[in-house]
Amino acid sequence: MRMNRRLAMAAGAALFATTAIVSITPSFAQTPRDTVVMAKQIDDIISLDPAEVFEFSGSEVTGNIYDRLVNYDVNDPSRIVGQLAESWSASADGMTYTFKLRPNLKFHSGNPITSADVVYSFQRAVTLNKSPGFIITQFGINKDNVLDVVKAVDPQTVTITVNKPYATSFFLNCMTSDVAGIVDSKLVQANVKDNDFGNEWMKRNSAGSGAYILRGWRANEQYALEANPNWIGGAPKTRRVIVRHVPELASQRLLLEKGDVDFARNLLKDQLTPVSQNKDLKIDQGDKGYILYLGLNTKNPNLAKPEVREALKWLTDYEAIERNITQGTYATHQSFLPKGFLGAISDKPYRYDVAKAKALLEKAGLKDGFTVTMDVRNASPFTDIAQALQAQWAAAGIKLELLPGEGRATLTKYRARTHDIYIGQWGPDYLDPHTNAETFAINESNADDARSKTLAWRNAWDIPEMTKKTLANVLERDTEKRKAVYEELQREHQKTSPFVIISQQIEVTASRKNVTGFRIGPSSSGNYYWNIVKG
Repeated sequence: MRMNRRLAMAAGAALFATTAIVSITPSFAQTPRDTVVMAKQIDDIISLDPAEVFEFSGSEVTGNIYDRLVNYDVNDPSRIVGQLAESWSASADGMTYTFKLRPNLKFHSGNPITSADVVYSFQRAVTLNKSPGFIITQFGINKDNVLDVVKAVDPQTVTITVNKPYATSFFLNCMTSDVAGIVDSKLVQANVKDNDFGNEWMKRNSAGSGAYILRGWRANEQYALEANPNWIGGAPKTRRVIVRHVPELASQRLLLEKGDVDFARNLLKDQLTPVSQNKDLKIDQGDKGYILYLGLNTKNPNLAKPEVREALKWLTDYEAIERNITQGTYATHQSFLPKGFLGAISDKPYRYDVAKAKALLEKAGLKDGFTVTMDVRNASPFTDIAQALQAQWAAAGIKLELLPGEGRATLTKYRARTHDIYIGQWGPDYLDPHTNAETFAINESNADDARSKTLAWRNAWDIPEMTKKTLANVLERDTEKRKAVYEELQREHQKTSPFVIISQQIEVTASRKNVTGFRIGPSSSGNYYWNIVKG
């Protein structure tokens, strides 16, 4: 096919002016040879600052822009490998970690990467203390002591001292998270306003050293990345990556079939069947640590009743949702640890049972049911699942009113815990079971102004004993004992929590057959672009 005028423009340098992104029209045309175009739902992006990003789509972007001291091996996620650090060690008491940086490293700007940049990156992360800040502050590092416990010994050496002798693997896994991305301190400091550590500028600009450089992002439209030829891992094989917000799955499929995009990232059962029969297209899959769940806000007096929460678990038809909506993209899963994590269980204690649900509702004094709202991201499969639940719950007299909205809007409301019920996903911030245990089973303070705002907090679930038990387990160095505690916690959580855990994601990507090398990681930040090549 012939390239149309606007796609030809997209191939030019003007696309990557820092102030704008050239639009790509949906007319039928092949994408440029040196440019990969993806159709994806990206309306959940709020910020592209690694100290703030905490959404799936944003994490995918920062995972390709920023390097960390260490990261996990994409071929074996249980193995930690050096990224900016060529070596690291822990002190005998397990309290101090020393990292040696690789020599002659540079940021995208050309500024050298030094231990001072590492110190500044940690300082801004804990001082800003945005949503992902707890990943670092949980080690006793805060805005008041960060410069005392994160130190530049010399330009190539940095030490980090923690407050307890945590398991080494736990600490290192946390260092693979987005919030531990290292930023160009000189560039960021040049864009500081009102002591914000450059946060407002960093929302839409990049200051990293990773495989790609951000050249523009327009909310609910698209973002564009340009390859960093000097990346530590080698020059990416594709010069440009453009990701367009295409919320409609039928449109994603059409664009892919016509060659307007190289990837369609959100297709479900109805679109994947014809794609699998198209000789020009292919489908790739990868296990994802994402849990799809409902969060029931216990500030709502009805949802505060344990019998009501359990009734909703019996009113959810897990098998029908998988069979009719998510087959091939999500598998039924009812516990907070994803399959593949230490201590994950496969128990599925709940099934669709209206009689049991009605008995529980009667016990709660709600024999005739009640009315409740659910905030739903305006995208599949969330809307489809919510509509299915609406019908399923009606069998017990529960009237579910759906409140659709953009991903950013529903997330903001959820984080302010002003919802009744929220349907969404949770993905691991690092590949250790504590990442999910902490958010689903810890709530250190149920106050509205609490420092730690986990998912348990968002749903106002006050659990001092479970919190204590979960916190203690992260210090357990005996792997088998730690595993047993996580198994016990999940079974208790299934019974009592304000979470209806529905399934675990299998990420599916549909692409043109001439495009290879896209890596689907266990988390969004592990969805890597740098090996993509077009034949």
